[in-house]
Amino acid sequence: MVTPQELCEIEEIKEVRYLYTHYYDGQRVEELANLFTEDAVCEFGEEYGGDWVGREQIYNNYKNFIEGEGDDPHGVMHAVVNPWIRLADETTAHGRWYLLDLRTTEGVENPLILFGIYDETYRKTDDGWKIARTRIDFLWPRREYQPSTNL
Repeated sequence: MVTPQELCEIEEIKEVRYLYTHYYDGQRVEELANLFTEDAVCEFGEEYGGDWVGREQIYNNYKNFIEGEGDDPHGVMHAVVNPWIRLADETTAHGRWYLLDLRTTEGVENPLILFGIYDETYRKTDDGWKIARTRIDFLWPRREYQPSTNL
């Protein structure tokens, strides 16, 4: 059974993922990068530059990626649903989220960009919960899926 304290920790972790979507979609790169631990790893595949290691590289790659897209803030929206979060211990947790990535610019025939699953590890720091590792399992339009071994 989950304790009230564990439920509070899980809600704090959910807030990190929700903030990620708002910061990314709103092109608030500095706040986005600060959601990650200093030694975080983003595993997005070769199409997105391979592994991004460390907060500085994560900041730079998100900044370059967002600028390269050329969209206005919220021209792309990440909808995350179905969180599945498990606390491993007092400072580590694992989670998975379904991702629906949508383009919201006017005149787009099909707003669906991709469906995927975020597979993540979180670490509790002096500044609260942070993302220590994130990976996207792509499900559509191309499939690159790895079952999670953490949940």
